[in-house]
Amino acid sequence: MKNIYMFFLFFFSFTSIGNATEEIEKRSTEEYEEETPWINGFHSAVSDSVYMSAAWFDEFFTEEGSVQQNPKVNAKIRLEWRPRSRDWDEIKARFRVKVKLPHFKNKVDLILSDEDEADQSQLPLETTHIQPEEEKFSASLRYMHTNSKNKYTDTRLGISGGDIFVRARHKRYFNWSENSAFKVEPSIFYFLGDGFGSRLLLEYNFQEDQKTQYRINYSIEGSESFSGIRWKHGLYRLKHLDEKTASVTSFQVEGERNGERDFVVDNYTLSYRYRFNAYKKWLFFEVEPFLEWPEIENYTTTPGIAFRVEGYFYKG
Repeated sequence: MKNIYMFFLFFFSFTSIGNATEEIEKRSTEEYEEETPWINGFHSAVSDSVYMSAAWFDEFFTEEGSVQQNPKVNAKIRLEWRPRSRDWDEIKARFRVKVKLPHFKNKVDLILSDEDEADQSQLPLETTHIQPEEEKFSASLRYMHTNSKNKYTDTRLGISGGDIFVRARHKRYFNWSENSAFKVEPSIFYFLGDGFGSRLLLEYNFQEDQKTQYRINYSIEGSESFSGIRWKHGLYRLKHLDEKTASVTSFQVEGERNGERDFVVDNYTLSYRYRFNAYKKWLFFEVEPFLEWPEIENYTTTPGIAFRVEGYFYKG
């Protein structure tokens, strides 16, 4: 199983970066500087390498004699430094690759990531400030049954953290005015190791004006792998500052109930995330100062700040 993980990881990530480096080295310094800055060449080489890998994978599903179609590839690489009170060494690199396979009529995606793609505990706008005990590589195939403006249904089959899983999810959107919308998202899942589980996400959005939106969401999750029910609330203020800058102010509360400890709050989090696009249209930067009050620290105020750099690679 570990060999399978390493194959996907090296083939779709490190191989792409290696190919990018090889392509850059083929050109002389003078010729390369005349054509384009090195960062443009790096972006193109990584995009091309990931795209070629996706095309190779999609060919396995091409019927003999059919017309070759081009896949669509989106990849994200993120570097993050997250110093917190009493912990200054949290530096992480993350990647996520999504490939839309045209020979399945664009209804199937291949998703590779070094994050737990099967984990639904996070809210849509949440950024995790506490690192997981172990990093999980995941690979999954997602089939889209319905994909329209107001509803979406998909099924995902894959491997995450060494466990095989299947998940079915449905999203439904309700708009009763120009500035109000409500989303309902139930899902069920099954892990070979952990058994069955289910989750419900409710979300309300209010558009104050063209640049400001307020969002409230609530999720509840139960599983055979743990006792009780886990819940999480989130309140957000999204602000579009200008064409290249945005901010998110958030307050989150999470905990569990009906378990061994009955009702308990695990953590409170208050944060301000400032995101901007600079230098290149595919390069984004984030600064997020935050305060936490975790139960494990007896709800003592724990300050921290996160710095992130994200690069997006796409083709097709």
